[in-house]
Amino acid sequence: MHPVSFEVQATQGTARAGVATTAHGSYSTPCFMPVGTRGAVRYLSAVDYEDLGAQIVLGNTYHLMLRPGADTVEALGGLGKFAGWGGLTLTDSGGFQVFSLEPKVDDDGVTFKSTYDGSLHRYTPETAVEVQQKLGATIQMVLDVCPPLPSEPHVVELALKRTSMWAERAREHHSRADQALFGIVQGGINPELRARSAISTAALEFDGYGIGGLSVGESREEMLPALAAALQNLPTNRPRYLMGVGDPASLIEAVNLGVDQFDCVLQTRLGRHGTALTSTGKLNMKNAQYALQDLPLDAECACMVCRRHSRAYIRHLFQTSEPTASRLVSYHNIAWTFTLMAEMRESIGNGTFQQMRQRVMGVWGS
Repeated sequence: MHPVSFEVQATQGTARAGVATTAHGSYSTPCFMPVGTRGAVRYLSAVDYEDLGAQIVLGNTYHLMLRPGADTVEALGGLGKFAGWGGLTLTDSGGFQVFSLEPKVDDDGVTFKSTYDGSLHRYTPETAVEVQQKLGATIQMVLDVCPPLPSEPHVVELALKRTSMWAERAREHHSRADQALFGIVQGGINPELRARSAISTAALEFDGYGIGGLSVGESREEMLPALAAALQNLPTNRPRYLMGVGDPASLIEAVNLGVDQFDCVLQTRLGRHGTALTSTGKLNMKNAQYALQDLPLDAECACMVCRRHSRAYIRHLFQTSEPTASRLVSYHNIAWTFTLMAEMRESIGNGTFQQMRQRVMGVWGS
């Protein structure tokens, strides 16, 4: 019995809209998940997540296990309760962050230094499972090996071998019946390796499948064939999650291939620095051209920021280094992305997805 069931409700080609049901509630797909690295989405609160209509919010295992520590989060009722968030949660394994620190890697696991105090830590597929079981998210991810791109073929091959080996160990070690465990497909931008990784990961019958190691510097033209090769070899009755991807063009192209869920820090990173996502493209709110514009960020957006505040006001806040500026644009960017995903779900359902895809790519495809 899987702690996640997935029902496809509509398709258009390989694009699909559905509902995934977990032990703690359901979510509609295609779905975008904001990233709350240290237990909070930057500049936002759990009240904001509710107002925005978030379905799942991410936490970062690497950061949370170092500060405040998995035992502390567990003692305070798990990640959702700790953060005051009643919706669904997902924790990544922390592998992406660990591998960005140039750790010592062997077949058993990784040894790395804390970014906070330089202390040494040992991390294995089993400890990744144990830490995430303590964090108590609705969905946890296995520990994988995420090689940088570009990497030599033998580096990608070794990462693939270890990812597969570690996935099996994680599957055996996971014991929390109310928590889903997702496997992860690796393989760089090589479609053949992606297919092989997907086949071996699917054989372990995870509750869902992440596709990792993409959108790490390669072009969209390089990413999509590798993604397609992975998706073609994953089961259709489980959720499929493209990790770390959030730009509008990649979102709609990945949904077109059959991806169900996404996460990314892009929305809040852009918002923090003054860039708004809109139906006409990116707007840099620090530009002087907005100083007298009594217009919303996006006339087609119904979010709290667009209903209430002008471009002129938001530019003024950035000009005076007022932190509220970053909060408002971050809030809008997530709201705008949620609306984009809702429109994808609707267009797949009513058969107009390809027209929507053409429209979005016309603005965001370059």
